[in-house]
Amino acid sequence: MVQDFTGDAPMSLTTYNHVSIPSFMYGTAWKKEATTELVLQAVEAGFTAIDTANQLVHYDEARVGEALLQLGTQGITRDKLFLQTKFTSVNGQDHRLPYDAQASITTQVQQSFASSLAHLHTDYLDSYVLHGPYSRRGLGAEDWEVWTTIESLYDAGKTKMIGISNVTADQLTLLCGKAKHKPMMVQNRCYAAFGWDKEVREICRANQILYQGFSLLTANSGIFAEPDLRAMAAKYQTGLAQIVFRFAQQVGMLPLTGTTNPQHMREDLQSDRFTLLPEEVQHIETIGL
Repeated sequence: MVQDFTGDAPMSLTTYNHVSIPSFMYGTAWKKEATTELVLQAVEAGFTAIDTANQLVHYDEARVGEALLQLGTQGITRDKLFLQTKFTSVNGQDHRLPYDAQASITTQVQQSFASSLAHLHTDYLDSYVLHGPYSRRGLGAEDWEVWTTIESLYDAGKTKMIGISNVTADQLTLLCGKAKHKPMMVQNRCYAAFGWDKEVREICRANQILYQGFSLLTANSGIFAEPDLRAMAAKYQTGLAQIVFRFAQQVGMLPLTGTTNPQHMREDLQSDRFTLLPEEVQHIETIGL
């Protein structure tokens, strides 16, 4: 069950279908040829959840897999890591497709999933995510076909949980209302200027869906000049990034970080070593509005 918390952050969160997921995730977008080394550094720093996608324009899933092979030789076996990857539709890909673009969407999902398993050297995933709906508004026939196929992978036990990324509040409401299995998690870019995706987060809370927030820092660089945020960092003797990540955790989010700095990796994981006051959390909720 996903819940808000104001005390110490838990080591893990639990989805409505009783899957445990670490409370901080390392994202591998834009890492290119550095992906393998950065995943190794992230795990060494303490991350046990890795996010990727079968989409070569932004991710290198196979290089994540290379890191996993090396970790295995160090005794960090598959069962000790949480692996999340995504199906990306043709309109989110370049020419390097992980499936036959002329095949049905059902076949595309199945081919992409099989390719992800091969890249990651595993026979199951912890989380499989639709990278984004085909439709800008509402959900079309393609969206329902892809979601039904993702549900079938879940029903077959090939992934422990399923979710959707880059989704609007209206789309999420439709999906929760009509799907056989509503998402166990949502992963969205999170803007302070829009209340940290408040509307979607409220739908997630009402449906016991885990909310993963990405671009918490890069999408919100403007707030780092705020004197109140700087005062909180001074008070807790921490960095501005850690204030944002701790805020995210305290409002029930699972934050992602994609830092390439090993020192920042360690610092980010220490965000749970202090607790913001309720009024500080409330202030950050509206800081960009």
